[in-house]
Amino acid sequence: MASGSPSLLEEELTCPVCSEIFRDPVVLSCSHSFCKACLQQYWDQKGSLECPVCRKRYSKQHPPINLSLRNTCEAFLKERSQRAKAGSEVLCSLHSEKLKVFCLEDQIPICVICQISKKHENHKMRPVQEAAEKYKEKLRTALAPLQEKLKAFNAVKLICDQTAEDIKSQAQHTERQIKMEFEKLQQFLKDEEAARITALREEEEQKSQMMKEKIEKMTEEISSLSEQIRALEQEVGAEDISFLQSYKDTQNRAQCTLGDPEKVPGALIDVAKHLGNLKYRVWEKMLGTVQYTPVTLYPNTAYPNLSLSEDLTSVRRSDEGQQVPDNPERFDWGWWVLGSEGFSSGRHCWDVEVGGKFWRVGVVKESITRKGGVYESPAGGVWSVMMCDGEYTALTSPLTCLTVQRDLQRVRVQLDWDRGEVSFSDPSDNTPLYTFKHSFTEKLFPIFCPLETVRIC
Repeated sequence: MASGSPSLLEEELTCPVCSEIFRDPVVLSCSHSFCKACLQQYWDQKGSLECPVCRKRYSKQHPPINLSLRNTCEAFLKERSQRAKAGSEVLCSLHSEKLKVFCLEDQIPICVICQISKKHENHKMRPVQEAAEKYKEKLRTALAPLQEKLKAFNAVKLICDQTAEDIKSQAQHTERQIKMEFEKLQQFLKDEEAARITALREEEEQKSQMMKEKIEKMTEEISSLSEQIRALEQEVGAEDISFLQSYKDTQNRAQCTLGDPEKVPGALIDVAKHLGNLKYRVWEKMLGTVQYTPVTLYPNTAYPNLSLSEDLTSVRRSDEGQQVPDNPERFDWGWWVLGSEGFSSGRHCWDVEVGGKFWRVGVVKESITRKGGVYESPAGGVWSVMMCDGEYTALTSPLTCLTVQRDLQRVRVQLDWDRGEVSFSDPSDNTPLYTFKHSFTEKLFPIFCPLETVRIC
């Protein structure tokens, strides 16, 4: 292989098919060499095994590798790469010339020799600087939404990191509350056990004392009766004259003044009183110490400035916002908190103890917007009544003023999902306040909005 100037050498190392430096060159018997992939593609297109240069036909489909040519090409490419690195500019890998134009079809920078080559014939070209400015601007435009997306991902990741910490905190707090509640139940059972053991011991002591006194009395009577019998037996064994002389007195002593001995009824422990239905009676008594509410609050939905009770049955406004996660379920408007259970069928009822200058109670659809607010009416998925500065209103469109004879202390909410009704009334005398009618299509949740405190009864 000749080793003249780089340009002459490069021409000798160029594949006649692709006009680039040989890649895995193979040689035909006619001495023409080609890239292995180029020759195979040419044969596939022609449908016959012939030399692309001299058109000589061949019977072998797998020509041998031209090892000498491959080694020369690799050495040439390595040397050119080193020359390019040593220079201040990137040079054409084929011609070692400066890259001055950009081929729009192939999307690569090329030199002026490549520009006039067959490979780039009729291709649209632009100066490198002009093409670079155009594509940099295009890339900057594409980069902007990616940067915004990255910001969004980082923001959500921060929220997720905080949520992970909140999960641990919630779990720890809830675990403490569970333990406290069970400790109360366990203490109740311990106290109840102690009280019942005490009652058993008292009955045991009372009846044992009674039996002790009974036994002592009977012992005295037995002793007296035994002494009387011994005396009479002695009289019976006396001489006849002596016996008859004292018989009159003896006969009086022979009279028994004691009544018949009686067994003591009810002396045994009343086991049935202590054990009969014991678990049920303890459970029934336990029910008197706990309160059941048909609805409890769902903390994960509460507006940050709402404070919920530990038993999740009451809520009040707080002057300072709570440190709570900004999770998707939580309202960032409306001062609302939802009930923990939604309803998609059947009839449901709960009473709400209300007070203060403002409150709102009712139901909302499950899909209600939690961020940004909605129009608070049936059209927005809200069915509720409210009191503001002594004025009672049903949140219809337009608003409906309600006539109330006296200030409400409690409001009863009755939901009949199947019939499509939400009714509000005064539970003290069952006076109706307002009834919404609507064909419900999704789950409904109780909703509470206080100024001071509202409590579920």
